[in-house]
Amino acid sequence: MARFYIENFGCRATQADGAALEREFLQRGLERAGAARDAEIVVLNTCTVTEGADKDARASIRRLQRVNPDCRILVTGCYAQRAPEELAALPGVTWVVGNSHKHQAAEIATSGSVGFVSLAQLSVGARSLAGEEGVVGRQSLVVGEQGPIGAALSSQQPESNPERRTTNDQRLNPLRERPPSDACKVFVGDIFAHTELLAAPVFEAANQRTRPNLKVQDGCDNRCSFCVIPFVRGQSRSLPGERVIAEVRTLVEAGYREVVISGINLGRWGRDLPAVRYSSFAIRETQTEELIISDVFPKAQTSAAWREANPERRIANRERPTTNHQRLEVLIRAILDRTSLAKLRISSVEPMDWSDDLIGLVASSSRIAKHAHVPLQSGSDAVLRRMHRNYRPWHYREKILKIRAAMPTAAIGADVMVGFPGETEAEFGETRRMIEELPFTYLHVFTYSARPGTPAAEQPGQVPAAVARERNRALREIAAAKKAAFMRSLVGTVVEAITLQSGGAEFTEALTDNYLKMKIPGRHEANRWMNVNVEDVDGEMLLGRPVAGQDGELAGGEPGVPARLDPSTTPSASLGASANQGRLARRPSLHRMTHHAVTTVVTQE
Repeated sequence: MARFYIENFGCRATQADGAALEREFLQRGLERAGAARDAEIVVLNTCTVTEGADKDARASIRRLQRVNPDCRILVTGCYAQRAPEELAALPGVTWVVGNSHKHQAAEIATSGSVGFVSLAQLSVGARSLAGEEGVVGRQSLVVGEQGPIGAALSSQQPESNPERRTTNDQRLNPLRERPPSDACKVFVGDIFAHTELLAAPVFEAANQRTRPNLKVQDGCDNRCSFCVIPFVRGQSRSLPGERVIAEVRTLVEAGYREVVISGINLGRWGRDLPAVRYSSFAIRETQTEELIISDVFPKAQTSAAWREANPERRIANRERPTTNHQRLEVLIRAILDRTSLAKLRISSVEPMDWSDDLIGLVASSSRIAKHAHVPLQSGSDAVLRRMHRNYRPWHYREKILKIRAAMPTAAIGADVMVGFPGETEAEFGETRRMIEELPFTYLHVFTYSARPGTPAAEQPGQVPAAVARERNRALREIAAAKKAAFMRSLVGTVVEAITLQSGGAEFTEALTDNYLKMKIPGRHEANRWMNVNVEDVDGEMLLGRPVAGQDGELAGGEPGVPARLDPSTTPSASLGASANQGRLARRPSLHRMTHHAVTTVVTQE
């Protein structure tokens, strides 16, 4: 039996894609290898958010050539979508599969064909995989002289010469000129015609039996001047609400106590989905109904007096289709209302998507982790404008202060970029002061990396690397001090924490509701929520002791129900189908979902 190995680079979305790829390979009868050196097929699921991410992928290809020269290498992901010809030229690469065709990667790698494989040969299989007639035939290859980014940008404009576009096979033909033994087969299509949402629950390698991450949204409709992601992941698309509920329920049934929902632009979940009737998704219980109706209709029409006086109007409104009232808040309420999940954690959400409703919902529910990650990028209005970010510093400040007022002990994190083209000392000073003033508990600090084809890469005033590194160091120093102060402020309090893994006989590692690592004395079974007294701080970790007398699950779980996972129950793997399919044709199981080698998105320098 052939063996495969998947190595993921980058963000949670990429890891979720990798989990779905693993499912596809397992379904095709392959066996997962324990290490890349033992596999016949190695899949490199790449990132391209920085130049460093590209270098990591190329280094991995070279390393594979040394340790496993006979393996076949399939390179997919964002780097493959952005620069397929660059990867195809590297020795040892057998296939380059862009995000546009990632859902077919397992089919491509197991087709058994020798030499060039045209997309036409895959069209029959593609229809069965995607559930759409001729999905591949509608996608035109964008690899050419201008490169995929330039093509993606130009594809947003009317085509001046319709005959200029060539077919997939014509675009691929130049790669056929190489000898068959060396031919690298390239499958890259128009990402903006892509409708797939490839995802499955994925787990951190170290904590594979706790805290699954479920990708519910992919792509981005924003156009930040520094960001290549929209051109390698395509337009924003959402996993339908009923599918999300089904996946969360399956994870809960398998025994998981925390689920993290994520996306490339999570706050935009649902904006692309068709309108739903209140009775079919948005409303399931009276409390949820009242909350949602109050969001949609004027306040005068949601008062108790108005509802009593107008019962027929209330029923009519309840049955009327919404004007696409599928929003992240509605999805979260549905998860809380329709599943018994103990704790839901929300990953990064853009500033302007932190509505008062969302803040209030997170603050008021004990079943939602008190954790807000709100990308900042810069505290300078001028820099934000050059970045094409859709908020101003005062908007951002207002959101953070509202979050802190609603949740005094919540984790509040941000992404910050230094060294953006033209960033002056004064502009950096504005960012530094804003960070000092706001109640952050951690930061992810990145140094700007020019991405080919993005507007920022062509802007004047590129900041010298040494200056950018110093700015990075300064912000990380502030962030470390803020995190230490936040941790010290919790000493003497009681926090909720989920056990992750044993650190031997001495302690068990845990993660608090507000996103801090913790050591708990003794051995405790993984995947259990407990109340813990915070006694001290040890470096980057809290030291705590369980509150006496606990016997059962916290945070919404059922008292007396053990936290042990049922090994006979595995999470559903239904997320690989097209995001616009209304129902599932089948629901195969995921038996192995952890991926072993996840490379950090970027370095801190």
